[in-house]
Amino acid sequence: MSDKPHPAAIDVAGAWYLSDAKASLVPIAMVKAEDLLMDELVRSVVGKANELSAALTAFKLHAFESVGELQALLAQQYDAKLGGKKGNVTLTSYDGCKKIQVAVSDLVELGPELQIAKSLIDECLREWSADSRDEIRALVDRVFAVDKEGQISHAGLFMLLRVGITDERWLRGMAAIRDSIRIIGSKTYVRFYGRPTPDAAWTPVSMDLASA
Repeated sequence: MSDKPHPAAIDVAGAWYLSDAKASLVPIAMVKAEDLLMDELVRSVVGKANELSAALTAFKLHAFESVGELQALLAQQYDAKLGGKKGNVTLTSYDGCKKIQVAVSDLVELGPELQIAKSLIDECLREWSADSRDEIRALVDRVFAVDKEGQISHAGLFMLLRVGITDERWLRGMAAIRDSIRIIGSKTYVRFYGRPTPDAAWTPVSMDLASA
């Protein structure tokens, strides 16, 4: 048997083939040279990307475990808890130039009460004078406009709750928004920061390929 001519080559009775996108076996001699080069490049780069992804996953687990071990050590030795009630914690190097943040964010689901809130808000906006409602209408439209994933802006809802309007229907609408918000779980993030001097601004350590 001759040496394998391509990383994905398949030996069939002593002849080499490549599987195409339809799972058909194509004799490697019939595959264009540029397609072979492209295939090798894609396999090589994606293979390295998979290795990096696995390394990042392992590193993230290591970071969580290391922070957890420190919290447990401090709790055992000094009877002191490191971090907030929800699990948020910030660790800073002694020179003040490196920082780890572990942040716990609530996963929020919006219930059917939100539609009641929207109808009450719309009722208010219809009856208020045009001069007094334009800015609020713009905010409401932004809040209830769904994003690309079909989700309503949670941050926008919390902005709406801070608007100081005392109309009884508006207040009922805000109560309906609060009733619609359900915490269905949480997600934990770990972030890393550095700065050249203790009085400089923090710069995040990028783990995102798009911003690297």
